[in-house]
Amino acid sequence: MKIICIGRNYIEHAQELGNNVPDEPVIFMKPKNALIQGTAPFYYPEFTNELHYECELVLRVCKNGKFVPQKNAHEYYDAVTVGIDFTARDIQDELKKKGLPWEKAKAFDHSAAVGKLVMLEKKKTAAYLFSLTQNGEIVQKGDTNNMIFEIDEIIANISNYFSLNIGDYIFTGTPAGVGECMVGDVLEGFLGAEKLLTLTIK
Repeated sequence: MKIICIGRNYIEHAQELGNNVPDEPVIFMKPKNALIQGTAPFYYPEFTNELHYECELVLRVCKNGKFVPQKNAHEYYDAVTVGIDFTARDIQDELKKKGLPWEKAKAFDHSAAVGKLVMLEKKKTAAYLFSLTQNGEIVQKGDTNNMIFEIDEIIANISNYFSLNIGDYIFTGTPAGVGECMVGDVLEGFLGAEKLLTLTIK
């Protein structure tokens, strides 16, 4: 199992971090040990002083594939949920200044939280709406209609470079509103009105 992430997939998010809007999907990876398993607690990493949440719609891959045509991409995921891509923003900023890879800021242990999966009997043509609350206050709201690269396009593009395997997760990008989190914060992720993820930072 691997975690494939899409960066800068919402224009307002790219702008809030001062990044250029991409003309093709920005792909990065998280290893298996980045995933928080079950009810395991999330501890604030000692190596950062600026930990950020990034709420995203997450897909679960259900079929092995390579070079997937966009018209067939909908066959390659069978469930969705909300997830949090944790980012050590201070470390990422330093790495970006030096032109270095992001792994230390993005792919550390327990840097990916995934909520309860919602199985899909058929793929939606309408948008997925998702949100994140921090201590009960809404901090992010996402609408997949606002993605720069939509779901099927993402899947097809990823498969040109990396084989898709059953059980992989695809984080599809975060909307505007990313921000800092602190010890004691309670983060809750919603798909529509349904709460799928609750995480306390310790």
